[in-house]
Amino acid sequence: MTSTPEKQLTNRRDRLKTIDVHTLKQLLDRQAVNLVDVREPAENAREKIPGSVLMPLSNFNPADVPFAPEKPTVLYCRTGNRSAQAAQKLFAAGVNEVEHLEGGLTAWIEAGYPTQVNKKAPISLMRQVQIVAGSLVLIGTLLGAFVSLWFLLLSGFVGAGLMFAGITDTCALGMLLAKMPWNQRTYR
Repeated sequence: MTSTPEKQLTNRRDRLKTIDVHTLKQLLDRQAVNLVDVREPAENAREKIPGSVLMPLSNFNPADVPFAPEKPTVLYCRTGNRSAQAAQKLFAAGVNEVEHLEGGLTAWIEAGYPTQVNKKAPISLMRQVQIVAGSLVLIGTLLGAFVSLWFLLLSGFVGAGLMFAGITDTCALGMLLAKMPWNQRTYR
């Protein structure tokens, strides 16, 4: 019996397990987990869970993930979306067991658990996207009001892009900003 690609994808999604922040904290305290951060370098540089290893989703290679047979591997990102995507890449590469942190770093912080914070690192990608998109809408609106109505197309284009990002859960502006030099530096 052969399985279709859709059925294989469904099977991989069914295998993805989540771990709550309290269980992860206990495992970290016992040094009994491989914790992998799949956010981008600037996000990791700004704030991370102590003891995690950075492997950004943008250039995620399953062969580079540090697996130890005696420790579970747990992926995390800001909310849990990118870590689920990274887990699917691991399943596609033949990995049988991997977990991701339910709610991501946001849930970890809300639970009051410690993070390593570097205030010299760039602001988060989400804030960078908000600043750039908001600036483009403001500029388009002002130029549309005082110079030419054609500049309103700029505001409309940015609005359509944000709507597309929300519907598809992909943000082209965020991916572009993640590749900027200030977001690629390693901060200590």
